Amino acid sequence: MSRKNRPLDGLMVLDLGQVYQGPYATYLMAKAGATVIKIEPPGGEPVRQREAISKGAGVPFALLNGHKQSITLNLKHEQGKAVLKRLVEKADVLLENFAPGVMDRLGVGWSVLQGINPRLVYASGSGYGLSGPDRFKQAMDITIQAASGMMSVTGFPDGPPVKSGPAVVDFLSGIHLYAGVLTALYERHFTGKGRLVEVAMLETVYPTLASNLSFYYDFDEVPPRTGNEHGGRSAAPYNVYAAKDGHVAIIGVTEGHWSSLCKAMGLEHLIEDPRFVSNVERVRHMKDTDAHVSAWISTLTRDEACAVLEAHKVPHAPVRNAIEVTNDPHMHERGFLEWIDHPQYGRIAVADSPLRLHGTDHLPAAASARLGAHTREVMTSVLGVDAEDFLSWQAAGVFGPQPELTAADTASAIAEN
Repeated sequence: MSRKNRPLDGLMVLDLGQVYQGPYATYLMAKAGATVIKIEPPGGEPVRQREAISKGAGVPFALLNGHKQSITLNLKHEQGKAVLKRLVEKADVLLENFAPGVMDRLGVGWSVLQGINPRLVYASGSGYGLSGPDRFKQAMDITIQAASGMMSVTGFPDGPPVKSGPAVVDFLSGIHLYAGVLTALYERHFTGKGRLVEVAMLETVYPTLASNLSFYYDFDEVPPRTGNEHGGRSAAPYNVYAAKDGHVAIIGVTEGHWSSLCKAMGLEHLIEDPRFVSNVERVRHMKDTDAHVSAWISTLTRDEACAVLEAHKVPHAPVRNAIEVTNDPHMHERGFLEWIDHPQYGRIAVADSPLRLHGTDHLPAAASARLGAHTREVMTSVLGVDAEDFLSWQAAGVFGPQPELTAADTASAIAEN
């Protein structure tokens, strides 16, 4: 059988991921052409369960789980473990982001599964890693933002620590999980052997503190919260400035940027002003620098200011809200955002993979499958389980109750295949 024109075509991934970290990594794999089998407990993973709260609360599940086949499996049941092991025999990748030790206690951890399939790449995402004194600490996006130092440098100097609005740690670590899996698969091409890949959320954050750490190494001080100023206070102008009806982020670290900004503001005389003649001087006189920019932009609307800055090629961006971004013409024209009619959530915008591999066939947006929509299909087509055994296992609680599926449900996650 010839390969499809997608980089990961032919790769089978067992996705035991939950919430955002693991599912995002496997979503990137699915969008690159891998066959991803999402394995959930009978009640569904935590984000799927949010749909009981509201339609909107369940939408994040839809954003991360299109193009995946959904099966349910009770890994506390001996036959459920046996089914997973049979799937592992055929898989290339297994990814999970449970707390360390959970899979081992179930009897389906790396030490067992590598013996079943030496080519398996086993990916583990956790808060603090699989080793070290903190490995068993509970970890969520907000707790890692706190523990990593990220929260301590977010917010304004006279205010409390503030978490980042989006779930940046979950997705940052999910990207690293994807990279770790692909790195191990590249090595397997030469060695024929899989590898255990682990990503600790805490460790993915530390490099992002690069600018803030200048306070520690320059002054032996705790890096402060700097609001919208540069984290190391080593660039000016670098801030978010209030227009008449919104805000605009502006950065001008090079002399060319500053010169262009002065011309945009009609303040060309500031180019030669000793207080602003270089980035070093502008940082020393940061309050004066910001005062000039603030006074100018306060007379304009957000869009008026952006038009002038764009004309003068000054690095800037309007501060947009989530609704504006979801309807962004640029991302829709590029096909990154795509509207779909989801059978559970209605009309929603679904994001493509940010990884663009030119010349490969594009997978159009797809709705996430209902819980367990492909359990029977995977059991029969992948493992060759006959109907009698399937029904027997189902009755024994191996899969949990199976949903009443429509034809659309059954086809939703595999239409592209």
